[in-house]
Amino acid sequence: MDRLSNRNLCRPIFFSAHTQKQNSYRKSESGVLAKCYLPPLFSVAPMMDWTDNHYRTLARIISKHAWLYTEMVASETIVHQKDNLDRFLEFSPDQHPIVLQIGGSNIESLAKATELSNAYCYDEINLNCGCPSPKVAGHGGFGASLMLDPKFVAEAMSAIAANTNVPVSVKCRIGVDDHDSYDELCDFICMVSSISPTKHFIIHSRKALLNGISPAENRSIPPLKYEYFYGLLRDFPNLTFTINGGITSVGEINAALEAGAHGVMIGRAAYNNPWHILGHVDTAIYGEPSTGLTRRQVLEKYQYYGDSVLRKYGHRPTVRDIVKPLLNLFHSAPGNGLWKRKADAAFRNCTTIKSFFEETLDAIPDSVLDSPVAELPPGREDLFANIDNLLPAPYRTREEIVICA
Repeated sequence: MDRLSNRNLCRPIFFSAHTQKQNSYRKSESGVLAKCYLPPLFSVAPMMDWTDNHYRTLARIISKHAWLYTEMVASETIVHQKDNLDRFLEFSPDQHPIVLQIGGSNIESLAKATELSNAYCYDEINLNCGCPSPKVAGHGGFGASLMLDPKFVAEAMSAIAANTNVPVSVKCRIGVDDHDSYDELCDFICMVSSISPTKHFIIHSRKALLNGISPAENRSIPPLKYEYFYGLLRDFPNLTFTINGGITSVGEINAALEAGAHGVMIGRAAYNNPWHILGHVDTAIYGEPSTGLTRRQVLEKYQYYGDSVLRKYGHRPTVRDIVKPLLNLFHSAPGNGLWKRKADAAFRNCTTIKSFFEETLDAIPDSVLDSPVAELPPGREDLFANIDNLLPAPYRTREEIVICA
């Protein structure tokens, strides 16, 4: 647990009165009720069509301490579906700590959506200022395009914060199109943190290109500039920053933390290989003792969940919907290919999660099902070794530049 004390990240997390009735609390030094979660050293990124209730349930079974994010939910959806919110906002209490990510470009709608979400007791509300999808950042006018209007983001975050008692945060890129200088990124951070209560920023360390490339290409074509992220740590010492983008192993997570990051967020790597990423989070990142959990035990717990929610909303979720996050559980393990082929066939006739497992799990050897997570896989532990020599020039505010001139 030395890593936690050394980084001094155990900040209190504040909750609504409704939440206080349902959870155990301790008093912080300020006298405010604080929930006893470990800090967000590691979090799973919000991903549309991926980090749904089913995936988050699987993730929480494997890791007790990872911070989980919902898929982005549009504020307009929450407002217009206020009589059907369970379908969009409901989650199992076991998923705490969990962050609701919302998106939108209308302050009144964002405020109302935040107010409506209070009943669900999320642990933080996050505004999406990083999605480059044409549907979101183009036609929708939010996501990454919001970075071009920091004053709006500051006002939106103030409205969001005014309608909740939990912390608020922003997830953004390091720039948009030609607005990609370090000073422009700092201008955005400075305005949002100065005008609103936002003190936590999740930084995807690539800029967004809003014209001509797809969202998938936006995750690979713009170059990673980790030096921008570590420049923010230097220039805004009173804020909290989580790094995102290009980090794919637990060794790289620890390297980022050792270099000073307050937290690390991983997306597709945690989805595509949940056992070998999430399975090491509690021990290798949080310093907790191993539970010895096996994949058979994971599936037993997940089966109970899956059959309890099957067809909860009419025809959905289906067996296929619920099983989808499991299809990467045996990544690179013996029997994985056969298991997936059997799964394709089983989707056609299985009506319960239990029957699905009965038809497919004989493809996986007992040695795989009954073994705890293997040794920590290697990663680029020197990924940030030279970062101090790459930092951009220190940021000066517009006022400082005028005074110096």
